[in-house]
Amino acid sequence: VQLQASGGGLVQAGGSLTLSCAASGSIGSGNTMSWFRQAPGKQRELVAQISSGGSTDYADSVKGRFTISRDNAKNTVYLRMNALKPEDTAVYSCHYRRLFKSYWGQGTQVTVSS
Repeated sequence: VQLQASGGGLVQAGGSLTLSCAASGSIGSGNTMSWFRQAPGKQRELVAQISSGGSTDYADSVKGRFTISRDNAKNTVYLRMNALKPEDTAVYSCHYRRLFKSYWGQGTQVTVSS
């Protein structure tokens, strides 16, 4: 499985960005796709995840501001980020998990200026 992330950039506080992650290869059903982020000097954290059935989960810090969604026909997961804050600045990486296998995409930088 290969993951290609895109959509990062520089945005002012209060602005919005949408990240995309397209998966290719041996995509099976019953998978979970996620977005993680890692800020400088901090541990990587789970931002949001979505199952192939559409069940979602969010970090408390992004609830109400971020929305994860997926298009199963395109094997693509999206992360819509609204009301961005400087503390959302990080490298965002997508992740695919199915059964006991997992894969990471390359990170995309999100920088929120105050």
